[in-house]
Amino acid sequence: MSTTLDLERFLPYQLSVLSNRISQDIANLYQTRHSLSVTEWRMIAVLAQHPGISAGEAAERTAMDKVAISRAVASLTESGRVTRETHSDDRRRAVLRLTPAGQAIHDEVAPLALAYEQRLLDGLSADERLALDSLLGRVAELERATRGNRS
Repeated sequence: MSTTLDLERFLPYQLSVLSNRISQDIANLYQTRHSLSVTEWRMIAVLAQHPGISAGEAAERTAMDKVAISRAVASLTESGRVTRETHSDDRRRAVLRLTPAGQAIHDEVAPLALAYEQRLLDGLSADERLALDSLLGRVAELERATRGNRS
């Protein structure tokens, strides 16, 4: 007996499709104005919140591919939006920071992204928002536990 995978009901697929749709909607806010890819915007957002982290730490925080992160950092550095400096305590480690130009992009796009999120959440009751937050947190916990138990 074979098991058929119903993609439309498969949680990883549902989350991926929803994430891609939302990311693309938000990308429309910055791609035309600033010629940024989704990965480049995510790096700007991460560096705004966590200045001085390495590309590897950014990859861990975002669960994005290290090669994609490396390309985004190279592009953002070349365009003058991010600086890469040698860490003062570990000369093998490069830390990343937004330049004033990168910070200005963040300061323009972040409120637009937050307004988009608010429009989505406005369709939910307060109880539904709490339930969504709780369920997403619980699924993330289960994913971490499952990842740790893989053979």
